[in-house]
Amino acid sequence: MQVLIVDDSKLALMALKGLLTNAGYEVVTAMNGQEALEVLKKNPARLVISDWEMPVMNGIEFCRAIRSEDFPGYVYFLLLTSHGTLDEMIQGLSAGADDFIAKPYSPDEVLARLRAGERILSLETRDVAIFALAKLAESRDSDTGAHLERVQHYCRALSQQLAMIEQYRDIIDPEFVRLIFQTSPLHDIGKVGIPDAVLLKPGRLDPQEFEIMRTHTTIAAETLDAALKKFPGVSFLKMARDIALTHHERFDGNGYPHRLNGHDIPLCGRIVALADVYDALISKRVYKQAFTHEAAKEEILKGRKTHFDPDIVDSFLAREEQFVNIRKRFSEEEDVQIG
Repeated sequence: MQVLIVDDSKLALMALKGLLTNAGYEVVTAMNGQEALEVLKKNPARLVISDWEMPVMNGIEFCRAIRSEDFPGYVYFLLLTSHGTLDEMIQGLSAGADDFIAKPYSPDEVLARLRAGERILSLETRDVAIFALAKLAESRDSDTGAHLERVQHYCRALSQQLAMIEQYRDIIDPEFVRLIFQTSPLHDIGKVGIPDAVLLKPGRLDPQEFEIMRTHTTIAAETLDAALKKFPGVSFLKMARDIALTHHERFDGNGYPHRLNGHDIPLCGRIVALADVYDALISKRVYKQAFTHEAAKEEILKGRKTHFDPDIVDSFLAREEQFVNIRKRFSEEEDVQIG
């Protein structure tokens, strides 16, 4: 596995590189956080060991930058530091660091902590399984394209923007952002229980068919609740259940299945609601043409305080350029696959 080492001391870099190379790791290096960020974009290392004190961009700033970037997989971050107070540890963890190595370090400790990081990264196979399950459900509808991938990235962008608002800072942490990215693809998994005659109908549904379609929310919730009973306390299952059940609720209480309103709707459900509707608007369907971003934006604004949480609409406006880029990125990937 590849490890990125970041330190402004050439001597420290060479010593650590030698240790890890002898242990069988592939090593890349950088002298500060800004340089390391560019290295990561070209060489997707999954393990990072970074010094805290560095010029240009220090270790804390580098860690925050990694957590705000859109890397294809999770980056396990080890902070190499002489900072040992509780406040400083909290600062590092709040920035998104996974573990600490105190200076002066023991070679055995460094290797042990790296191996612990590898074990954590191996859990990402769970994320792959979740996404594959969501894709399997989605495969029944050939008209969805890269819908799941776009919704994932929209949700992450909205969550990161909301985290900048005072009232959400204690709610949305890096773990929340990771979980919503991981579980949002399961929002429509209940559609596996919808008859083909309804799910695959080439046109708008009549009232009776729409009532059947609505049950995909409760089908999913019942399935995920059964999993929660067997594995209580598993956070990703709880968020997946909340998203699947509530992403069609409306802020004014006129949604389904339970007509929840306002902040009674789980935050993850309110976020996915906007991401899902936006993607439906900008996507071509057999019964409609794709909206432009501006037209979709207008519809989102019309739904402020009625369909959507106003704070989430404001976050959408703050990140709309990112939304456009996500749409463009995954549209291009679809074109390549089709070609």
